Amino acid sequence: MSSVNGRDGRDSRDGRDGSHGNDGRDGRSRGEGGDGGDEVGQGRAVDASAVVVGFARALRAAGVDASPDRVQAFLGALDVLDPGARSDVYWAGRLTLCGSQDDLERYERVFAAYFGGRPSGAPARSAPPPRTRTVLRGAGTVPRAAARAEDAVPVAVLADSIDVLRHRDFAELTAAERDQLRRLRAAFTLRGEARRTARRHPARRGAVDPRRTVRELLRGGGEPARLRHRARADRPRRVVLLVDVSGSMGPYADALLRFAHAALHGPRTGGAARGTRTEVFTIGTRLTRVTRELAHRDPDTAMAALAAAVPDWRGGTRLGEMLRGFLDRWGRRGMARGAVVVVLSDGWERGDPALLAEQMRRLHRLAHRVIWANPRKARPGYAPLAGGMAAALPSVDAFVEGHSPAALERLAAVVRGADS
Repeated sequence: MSSVNGRDGRDSRDGRDGSHGNDGRDGRSRGEGGDGGDEVGQGRAVDASAVVVGFARALRAAGVDASPDRVQAFLGALDVLDPGARSDVYWAGRLTLCGSQDDLERYERVFAAYFGGRPSGAPARSAPPPRTRTVLRGAGTVPRAAARAEDAVPVAVLADSIDVLRHRDFAELTAAERDQLRRLRAAFTLRGEARRTARRHPARRGAVDPRRTVRELLRGGGEPARLRHRARADRPRRVVLLVDVSGSMGPYADALLRFAHAALHGPRTGGAARGTRTEVFTIGTRLTRVTRELAHRDPDTAMAALAAAVPDWRGGTRLGEMLRGFLDRWGRRGMARGAVVVVLSDGWERGDPALLAEQMRRLHRLAHRVIWANPRKARPGYAPLAGGMAAALPSVDAFVEGHSPAALERLAAVVRGADS
């Protein structure tokens, strides 16, 4: 499994640009297989592994617990089935990567973004998951025969464009490519690191709840009754996003705000996310709370409302003053207390870096974790030498990239505490 999980996005791209990608193209140029059958066979294991890596990361960003063990089971199922057939990939992933009913809808969305919709024979979203034996037998015979036309294109080819775009810099994307990524972004979710609640709630295990137990006894007239228990529950922490919309962030601000919109509306597990919120602010020369504007379900409507509400779009940068304003007004209300605060900025500061350093120390004392996502960190030879970035780093718990969809997926893992 180390060969799959240890491979990052750059390795996947290198694989396509390198030997195994040439094998697939050479197979087509030589005309092997005639109808493209051998095209799937050429480098099948390499192609399947590369696709699974990106697919599993996208599922994790959508809230599906695609753990390494489940990914290993997914690869094992593809070895038995046909990794070049979309219906086989669909059923193999559905049975191995989904652990609950809530995962099914998220799996459908990510699969549709990667492979262009559900294969024929796939059940409706409201249908219960089929039994393993029935699905595997059907995936090998009936669905494949019924859907041979749509499975003619190898899944590596179907997923190639999405997998490449996941690692492309936002500044290099065309309008058509940005639109193509919208399907994948619709399944995105952002959950804060879990925390243990102070209050105890009814539970199947834990300490005995004397009040509920006594009430149960009284209902039965004093006859022996089952003991009632209570325990502390785990809830995700609040997430606060501070998005830099200054001129230096022009190529990235729109994509990061759409990322924030997806974080507000992404699929969530009902009980786990209850009572939590994601708050979004824009920072530049002014501090603007845009959570209400981004509450529109349609992303284009939300972005239009946000553009009307933000007066300093592509203006200057005064990070220290904006952070002080956020802490003075919102920090006292407890919005940042115990929360995961994410700053999405390149760190360019026109004000006093000493002020930014002071406010970052205040934020670090107040928040549970402070994460800084810098789109320019991915550039070759980058070093955090800018006055603002150098002043902020001592108070940052995690310094990550923020230039591509794949980088934002890794950011989501850091926010929920799965990757530090």
